[in-house]
Amino acid sequence: MSTRMPAVAGLFYPGQTVALRQLVEELLAAALDSKQQHLKVLVVPHAGYVYSGALAARAYSLLADRRTSIRRVVLLGPAHRVWVPGLALPTSTAFATPLGDIEIDTELAAALRVLPGVAMSDAAHAEEHSLEVQLPFLQTALDEFTLLPLVVGEATPGHVAAVLEQVWGGDETLIVISTDLSHFHDLATARGIDAATAAAIESFSMDLHGEQACGAVLLNGLLQLARQRAVRIERIGLATSADTVGSADRVVGYGAWWLDDRSQERVA
Repeated sequence: MSTRMPAVAGLFYPGQTVALRQLVEELLAAALDSKQQHLKVLVVPHAGYVYSGALAARAYSLLADRRTSIRRVVLLGPAHRVWVPGLALPTSTAFATPLGDIEIDTELAAALRVLPGVAMSDAAHAEEHSLEVQLPFLQTALDEFTLLPLVVGEATPGHVAAVLEQVWGGDETLIVISTDLSHFHDLATARGIDAATAAAIESFSMDLHGEQACGAVLLNGLLQLARQRAVRIERIGLATSADTVGSADRVVGYGAWWLDDRSQERVA
């Protein structure tokens, strides 16, 4: 057995158990959103908690009524540290945070390895923050669950959609897409870009690019499958690093959405 140890504890979020638990619980308690029984997918930012933690908490607070029913989390995030040809699974059997270990769903991981573009790479996961920063929120918002983590590099939206289709599952499965939005523009420019990106996401556009979101390929794949399944998407909120302690001259944008597992036809 092997465990992937935290790489950004103490940097993106507190590295000590008590401080981390207290911060995440406070962020969730301050979140204003209502519960969503039929929530299937969350799109959440992955910056340091001081920047995007409040918006991420608004997303995770929607899981309040699902904490016991969700037993598996499929987590996808873009590669920042290592070039990844496709989608990378770890060989690790657990991921650790200061809040404890999360068991990897090795059976589902083995099933995904037969799909095009899916490979194994511990190097892709070793220092990747886009997945790690989601884990303390998940550990606080949910009870026991297994994790299927995928780092996404030079994949096609079709590859991402095929993986999501394979793991979609039922009420026991939550899918989390980790992405930030625009990077390093002035505040007014960032807000304009992010508003256009949000409109594109909410109209199920599949033409997002890296200047709009570091997880553009993930979003395009998700939206491709969402359109096929006729599910609905709702915005949770938009924010920027300048909303907290970041400079207004060099801004990173954040957005969060949830997707309903019921088709638009069924809920209309």
